[in-house]
Amino acid sequence: MAKIVITGMGAITPVGIGMDSYWKNLTEGKSGIDRISSFDPSELAVQVAGEIKNFNASDYIPKDLIRKTDPFMQYAYFAAEEALKMSKLEIEPTRTGIVMGTAMNGIATIAFTQEALTGASHKKVGPRFIPKILGNVAAANIAIEHNIQGPSFTVSTACSSGGDAINTAAMCINTGKADVMLAVGAESVLCPLVIYSLANAKALSRNNENPTGASRPFDKNRDGFVIGEGGGAIVLETEEHALKRGATIYAELLGCGNTCDAYHVTAPHPDGRGAADCMRIALEDAGITPDAVGYINAHGTATPKGDSVETKAIKEVFKDNVPLVSSTKGATGHMMGAGGITEVISCIKAIETGIIPPTINLETPDEECDLDYVPNKARKVQVDIAMSNAFGFGGQNSSIIVSKYKG
Repeated sequence: MAKIVITGMGAITPVGIGMDSYWKNLTEGKSGIDRISSFDPSELAVQVAGEIKNFNASDYIPKDLIRKTDPFMQYAYFAAEEALKMSKLEIEPTRTGIVMGTAMNGIATIAFTQEALTGASHKKVGPRFIPKILGNVAAANIAIEHNIQGPSFTVSTACSSGGDAINTAAMCINTGKADVMLAVGAESVLCPLVIYSLANAKALSRNNENPTGASRPFDKNRDGFVIGEGGGAIVLETEEHALKRGATIYAELLGCGNTCDAYHVTAPHPDGRGAADCMRIALEDAGITPDAVGYINAHGTATPKGDSVETKAIKEVFKDNVPLVSSTKGATGHMMGAGGITEVISCIKAIETGIIPPTINLETPDEECDLDYVPNKARKVQVDIAMSNAFGFGGQNSSIIVSKYKG
């Protein structure tokens, strides 16, 4: 198989618009979570989220495209543009492809459109409604703009969608279908419909009085995750292709894992069976042993069961060689499909800068979560290899391993 390298990255998150802002605020321990401002949440039990702030789409996206797209598509477009610009790629149309990862597509547009339709005297829905809610149209908009004619897939594997987009992109390269693949993840699900459902499932934090402290991965007092939104993108290509065009290589994609718990639709297997197997598969794919990994960006959503099960799975796989672990969801909230990409970017930046981003709001130790989660303050540590976990409903598990590029 060809060696696959990463030559471009892009991110738009609740803690920062663009790569530089995202990484700076993440490592400084800032929170992007606040009271919901995009609609009135006062009647909801959950009133906090990680929203994208101060994003003027017309500064980055063609104006006629804005009215045709859901916010998750706009975040995907922004992240892809930043990644492609960073890569300085001259696209070869039929040898370049794209994989889009998103958990819930345009569900907020669906919910708000139905609400407007129900209350309207004239029953009319615009012709752009369907294209605005389809997950693959996010990829299509990027492909049209850049004449990307190669493989095009959209994966929807719940909250592992971003990681699985990277895995799928790597498979396209390894089977010779493309020389370059753009992996994108994006999500924007903030609407009462989604919040009501997740709140009634007791999945969300109800710490409305302290928004910045609501997302508490691995903390004993965690009470659920906080919804986040955003987008991430990375450019993957064969080492041969990257060197031939003189590209700057930021990291190497070493290995990918994907499994299913085959246990329960919403709850993880209590022993972390699927998560542990997924990490093992990624390590095997990378051709490394557990002691080679210096950092794990955990799924770490701040749900009581999820965090303790992931901890158990990490200990099962790494045994006496557990590396530093942190969850950036304390700062960003749970960005679902976008998180699987932006958290891999966090691993790449940790390798590049020697800085491990902290798990913010981790104040009270939990006896079931007893690893070093880099609490509250970033740590300077040299890391050559890092792993990113992304797990989702349906028992979906994704693990991605990246490393310093050594030529």
